[in-house]
Amino acid sequence: MPYTPDLVHELNTLIRFDLDTGQQGIKVHKTADADIKAAVVRLHAKGLITQIDGGYLTSLGREAAEHAQVMLGILTAGIAATVTTESPPAK
Repeated sequence: MPYTPDLVHELNTLIRFDLDTGQQGIKVHKTADADIKAAVVRLHAKGLITQIDGGYLTSLGREAAEHAQVMLGILTAGIAATVTTESPPAK
């Protein structure tokens, strides 16, 4: 199953959480983009965050956010490595 736009919005929301502290949550304001607000509602329904408008990660949410952040790091490191190892264009 490929990533859908809804799942991408959820992943983007999860990577916004600071995993260095359990004391910092997020708040999605009513002026936020509709896709982000919907993603937060879905994350709450899935039991990953504590409030329908953000809040804190649950233990399952923290695990998901850790995985999302690791995956993002791996994928972006691969891009950086590819860019730095490419040969310069021929003149």
